[in-house]
Amino acid sequence: MTNIKSILIANRGEIACRVIRTAKEMGIRTIAVYSGADKNAVHVRLADEAVHIGPSPVNESYLVIEKIIDAAKASSADAIHPGYGFLSENAEFARGCDTADIIFIGPNIEAIDVMGDKAKSKRRMIKAGVPCVPGYQGEQQDDKTLIAEAAKIGFPIMVKAAAGGGGRGMRFVDDARALPNAIKDARSEALGAFGSDILIIEKAVQKPRHVEIQVFSDRAGNTIHLGERDCSVQRRHQKVLEEAPCPVMTKELRDQMGAAAVKAAKDIGYVGAGTVEFMLEASGEFYFLEMNTRLQVEHPVTEMVTGFDLVEMQIRIAQGEDLPISQNDVALTGHAIEARLYAEDPASDFLPATGRADLFLIPEGKGIRVDSGIETGSEISPFYDPMIAKIIAYGASRDEARLKLITALKEAAIFGVKTNLSFLIDALTHEEFAAGNATTAFIGENFDEDSLAGKALDSRGAAIAGVLQSEQARTKALGKSLPIPCELLGWSSASKIATPYQYDDQTVFVTPMNGRDYQAGEHKVSVLSLGDNRSVLDVDSSRVHVSHHFANDASMSLSINGAILNLTNSNAVFSSAIDEGGAGIITAPMHGSVMDVFVKEGDIVTTGQRLAILEAMKMQHEILADIDGTITSVGALKDKQIAADTLMFEIKAEE
Repeated sequence: MTNIKSILIANRGEIACRVIRTAKEMGIRTIAVYSGADKNAVHVRLADEAVHIGPSPVNESYLVIEKIIDAAKASSADAIHPGYGFLSENAEFARGCDTADIIFIGPNIEAIDVMGDKAKSKRRMIKAGVPCVPGYQGEQQDDKTLIAEAAKIGFPIMVKAAAGGGGRGMRFVDDARALPNAIKDARSEALGAFGSDILIIEKAVQKPRHVEIQVFSDRAGNTIHLGERDCSVQRRHQKVLEEAPCPVMTKELRDQMGAAAVKAAKDIGYVGAGTVEFMLEASGEFYFLEMNTRLQVEHPVTEMVTGFDLVEMQIRIAQGEDLPISQNDVALTGHAIEARLYAEDPASDFLPATGRADLFLIPEGKGIRVDSGIETGSEISPFYDPMIAKIIAYGASRDEARLKLITALKEAAIFGVKTNLSFLIDALTHEEFAAGNATTAFIGENFDEDSLAGKALDSRGAAIAGVLQSEQARTKALGKSLPIPCELLGWSSASKIATPYQYDDQTVFVTPMNGRDYQAGEHKVSVLSLGDNRSVLDVDSSRVHVSHHFANDASMSLSINGAILNLTNSNAVFSSAIDEGGAGIITAPMHGSVMDVFVKEGDIVTTGQRLAILEAMKMQHEILADIDGTITSVGALKDKQIAADTLMFEIKAEE
């Protein structure tokens, strides 16, 4: 047995952070690798050491075997954990580790080689007696052969890249006339994604469940399974929601699928963690789909219902230990559901999105787990997979886990980049998912263009936004430590001032009442608590928890029950210009009365010169010039009330 003292993680993002966490708990030194785009990434900071491996594109960094192995040698790493994706299922990488005398925390090279090729793995599984989908997985790859084999199978069929995964190089074909183009497109996509254009043809199983079995094997030949995960909710053949156990699983079916998965692993002499994926029909028939020879993205749900740390088990098996448990020790307790938070736009066919996470609020609570590789300020680059976090909930029952996850997602917020957060909530609350009836057709059957579009701003949302921006202006002007009693806030000896807030086609007039009570259009709003990024409001006698981020005086982002709104108050654009460098546009920072005005049009002023005195909330505030120049407009009148964000002075800068 070899005692692993240091591990290089040949990956990035949340999985690199995940492996680092367990390794550190085991007292193992961790080494991160990073590309140019990831120099400030969370996984780089969490590791004990970090090695730069090249430019941002994956084929110049994370996919270059020599660079990874050189980094391991330079940092004296005993072992390499590949995570998932990238080189995790690359037999040449595993062989390179072996040649360099570095432990590869993964299966034997033969297993990777066999299971990394859908055609080869299917032929092997048929021979081993594992149930497989009817299809063609032969070596003849000319169009004529593929078209003839598809006709034998009968439409609809699936065209799949033999070396593929994640939905790439995959086409659904229900008409023979569309097959030639499908073959051409699948070949091209597969070659670009995997370096191989070999295809297989399979019968398209309609509306199946996607159910996978987690297996573990040690070097002594002991093999067990840790139950199943249901991964049926997918878009573009990529998983979105996963859960354990499967909602329709019976003990008999689990035993059958588990036995088939163990048989598959034993047949190829598997070592370590692997996942055997099946398609499950409503009749109870199931078919081998593929085997992923690595840790899966969705492994946390298995960890939560079994109590085992799968990364720790991987490491212990890699250093030569036997499995610490037998099949009889495995019990599934409770239920866990995972939601994948992607940087993507559901309204645009879930296309990936990029940008900066201006604010990332992570939910907390009993039974809630968040695996993430980003934080506030992180850049979501175009170079890598758009998944940015996994949010997992555990409960004693499926419905408890589901409701906990919905609450957690509503408490989460990410501003600055488009995500699928709101869609995840909609999917979890949908009656078909709640009933446990979701199949791989779930999204296509239950969500259309309108339901995937972002939530439109209504009068209630506009009222919340207007009140929060009013509070933001008040806090900015007076500071967080208010100098007068709360009950005097908004008090005025004159009539109440209604300030207009214009958000696209929604206009709301916000009028301060007593204390922190407002009339915002048709809504009565009270601010119960105001935090930097989370606040609680009472809107028409209903309590609302809101997450928010102010980009400037004019623009803000809101999350109300998980619905993200990015808003700009067009009436305050002048105010935001001031904060961004002194544009000579001076607006009232709050509601108040103009006590005195010291300049007139045509006057020449200098930066910092006093222009007026504004009385608000029983305090007098000096209004100062922000640039040198000439007064070209005066909107402030002595002894007159003025509303927040109203133009007071305009200064033309000196030439």
